[in-house]
This record gives sequence, C-alpha cells and structure tokens, in this order.
Amino acid sequence: MATFTDAHGVRIHYESWRVDEPHAVVQLAHGIGEHIGRYQELIAALNAAGYTVWADDHRGHGQTGFEQHGGDLTRMGRPGPGGMGAAIAGVERLGEVIREAEGDDVPLVILGHSWGSFMTQHVVNRHPDRYDAVVLTGSAWLQLGYTNLGNLNKGFARPDGTPVEWLSRDPQVARDFMADPYTTDRTLQQLFGWPQSFTLMTRPSKRIPSELPLLIMVGGDDPVAGERSSLALLRDYVRRCGLVDAHLIVYEGARHEVFNETNRVEVRADLISWLDERFAVD
Repeated sequence: MATFTDAHGVRIHYESWRVDEPHAVVQLAHGIGEHIGRYQELIAALNAAGYTVWADDHRGHGQTGFEQHGGDLTRMGRPGPGGMGAAIAGVERLGEVIREAEGDDVPLVILGHSWGSFMTQHVVNRHPDRYDAVVLTGSAWLQLGYTNLGNLNKGFARPDGTPVEWLSRDPQVARDFMADPYTTDRTLQQLFGWPQSFTLMTRPSKRIPSELPLLIMVGGDDPVAGERSSLALLRDYVRRCGLVDAHLIVYEGARHEVFNETNRVEVRADLISWLDERFAVD
C-alpha cells in the first residue's frame, strides 16, 4: 500500500484500484473499527462497471493502525494524536492525493459508510467544490437525538451470536468480522471518547452547490440511525443547500452494512445504476 504522512507524523496507508478511462473515480471512506479490506466485493463491482476506486485505512485502523500502534492489535481503532480532527484531515488529504494523481478532468465521487459518512459530511462542508457527487451509507443526521449511542446489538443478540449481529442479516458477516484481527467491536465513543465523538456534530454547509448529486442508502433496521435520521439528513441538505438531485433508498429489513447485507447484489446494482445515470452517459 502507498502512504502519505499526516501533520502528526502518522503514515496513512491507502490503495487504488484503477481502470482505463473511468467514468468517475470513487473515494471510499470506511466505518469505525474496520478497514478497506472488507470492501473487496464492492470495489470489484465498481471496477467492472468502469469506476476507479481509491480508499485509505483511517487513523488507527487497518494497515495504518497496525503500523501506528507497533503491531499491537489490542489497540486497533484508537486514533492516536490529533484524534477526530486528524482522522477527518486524513480523509481530506486523500482527496487531494486523488486529484493530484487522476487530474481534474475525471469526476470525483466520495462514498462514506457509517463513521466514514460522518467524516464525509465534514469534508464536503469544507470543500464543497471538490466532489462531483456524494454517497452516504449507514449515515445519520448529526444532531442530538438522531444517532443511537447505546447498545447497537440489543435488538439482534442471540445465544449463539456475536456482539456485531447488528451489522447484517447474513450471520457469516458477523463471524468474519469477529475473526478478523484488523477489526474491533469497540464503539466510536469507546475509541474516541465522548468529547471527541461530539465534535462530529454538524449540518450541511450552505456553500454546497445546489447541483451536487447526493445519494443516501440505509437499512430499514439499521440501529445506528435508520430511516428517520437519514430522512432528516436528506431534508436538511435540500433545505440548506437547495439540492435538486438528492435521493434516499431504504432497504426494508436490512441492518447497518448495506453492502454486506443479504441483498448486497441489489444494493451494489442500485449504486452503480445511480452513478451510471450521472457519469456513464455517452
């Protein structure tokens, strides 16, 4: 994996999966406690559809976290110096790296999942003209009362289950997550603490151009936020930014990780169809 060094001296590991003459480039931002290695099916589908993908392992996560913590897997997920601000800055910097490598002519889409979608909201607020489309999955309206800060597994726990049954209806997803040495089931609050977690609170910037396409995809049974929070987020983007191309897809019965759900083929097809309508035109 390639790397860049952030303002605190931490090397951020990233990777690119490039295709010839892409319709667009997708910057992928993963969620809390995981890494980009869990997105290989999605990346392969995007490549097959004509999209280049770039993604990093965020602060404390994946290969970045392994090196950062000297190979101590018990510390995976912990952000280190700079905390949440440094993690968001890493996502910002990868966008710059992509533009430097791919040029300004190819459209750039940012796709953030869960914590990655929270950081994406901040990055797009700060750089409203950098991206040509935004996709948020497992996301939330980052205001008090619209994100579940409690036990995410409460409604899905079973005697022979794991602490992460809330991720997907597919039981293999939970088993694979728990067996992966580079994942952790610690929550955002456990890894960052309450003060740092509350710095994620934000609303869409009024500087975001009204023509920016936005797609929000969420499971109907997502315990992190779900349909109510995603609908509030969509409405806030439309109200504050005047977005004219903003859409929400709710997958009934699906849980948090829509790209790892039992209907993942449908979810990937919906994403690619939405991208094609905007970037694969002749």
